[in-house]
Amino acid sequence: MGKPARPRTLPDNEATAILRSLRTSPRKLNLVAQLIRGRKVADALAQLKFSHKRIAHAVRKALESAIANAETNHELDVDRLVVKEATVGRALVMRRFKARARGRGARIDKPLSHLTLIVREVEEA
Repeated sequence: MGKPARPRTLPDNEATAILRSLRTSPRKLNLVAQLIRGRKVADALAQLKFSHKRIAHAVRKALESAIANAETNHELDVDRLVVKEATVGRALVMRRFKARARGRGARIDKPLSHLTLIVREVEEA
């Protein structure tokens, strides 16, 4: 006997993927997330593939994971999927120190981010 299964919080026509502790600032990650919000999945993948931002590769892998979750776990049609949400949140900040002149030190912040992607199956018009 294990724990009882947690009830599903999303509707039946949605699937999600969460990417935690991405090594980029939330501000930079949000620029990439804005590219794909509200788009069809095929268009979003194409946008991420040809984006020049470094973090776009990780976002593309997360989107592919959300698509795979929708297809295998929830039996949703991949051709009718749309990116419903692309939420960016702050994670912890690694703090490093760099030696400076006259025996001083300067703090360097290395922020991390969380990304949550929700894809939804929409009806064809």
